[in-house]
Amino acid sequence: MARLFTGLEIPSEIAQRLTPFRGGLPGARWIEPSDYHITLRFLGEVDGSLAADLDAGLAEARARAPFAVTLDGLASFGGDRPRALYASVVLTPELADLQDEHERIARRAGAEPERRRFTPHVTLARLNREAEAGAVARYLSEAGVFPHLTFTVERAALYSARTSRGGGPYLVEAAYPFGLGDAFEDDED
Repeated sequence: MARLFTGLEIPSEIAQRLTPFRGGLPGARWIEPSDYHITLRFLGEVDGSLAADLDAGLAEARARAPFAVTLDGLASFGGDRPRALYASVVLTPELADLQDEHERIARRAGAEPERRRFTPHVTLARLNREAEAGAVARYLSEAGVFPHLTFTVERAALYSARTSRGGGPYLVEAAYPFGLGDAFEDDED
């Protein structure tokens, strides 16, 4: 059984711009910058048949143009019991459409419907019980100005993760380039 999810890769130059936000928070397990990504559809442990159907569906996904993604701030999940620190991602129509498509493909492959609302983000750290809500709030208020970081995504990826408490390492098992392809080019014959 493979532990899979679909997502978008974070370019190394953007990952490097996120590294100054690492550290200074007790109870944080910092994600390696090489493992930063935006999850589109988490599947968890899946059998080979579902994985093969998912791969086939992603390979046949409709053509789309590359689009811009912007990271615009720091936040945490969990409220009074914080469990993750993340860089928030602006939810654009292009990103929402891609996530919707991945949800449909996952369901067609046999996955259960995702019950959680899509909140695009890049997880920077997983937080354990030592990370108190007050300390997380203080960290966020003292982190300084978060620069808007924009990059262009040109493909989606199917990732595998080793079974662990989260945080990687993650491996790109397959990539699905965007592009409008020949079917969308004007034929001037």
